[in-house]
Amino acid sequence: MCVRASTLDNGTFIFNRSGVVVRGQYARVGVGVMIIKDGRVLLGKRKGAHGAGEYAFPGGHLEHMESVEECVLRELAEECGVMVASLRFQCCSNTFAYRPRHYVHIGMIADWHSGEPRVLEPEKCEFWAWYLLNDLPSPLFELTQNGIESYRTGRIFFDSVRAKPSQ
Repeated sequence: MCVRASTLDNGTFIFNRSGVVVRGQYARVGVGVMIIKDGRVLLGKRKGAHGAGEYAFPGGHLEHMESVEECVLRELAEECGVMVASLRFQCCSNTFAYRPRHYVHIGMIADWHSGEPRVLEPEKCEFWAWYLLNDLPSPLFELTQNGIESYRTGRIFFDSVRAKPSQ
């Protein structure tokens, strides 16, 4: 049950009894993982959400009080059923590409350990496949593009540029 509302930065925030924001305009934290197997990366074709029709790494939303590693392992179990090793930080992105959504995305990278990818959330993903880094499908989800660029160049931070208001 929501007990109070406030307006901050032109967004309405609804708080629960614990003072936690439950609805409004705010940035969400997303986590994705670039999995490498024999020089290939795992990509799924998104559906039913922002970026529908785009190819993306497995990932999702960081839940309250969840570590990034726990999030990656949970999302892999929920989405595609593969196991990874050597999970490590890759990059961070602040994106407005899917307005009105605003995401701070933590990109991780890992080596494939076991399991063949399966579509476990058919409402969110058409299929999973392994792609060579020099032969990627199109279009790529913006945050996947950032992960690929990070892998190739070592860049670790990507910041969206807010469009200037019309005059």
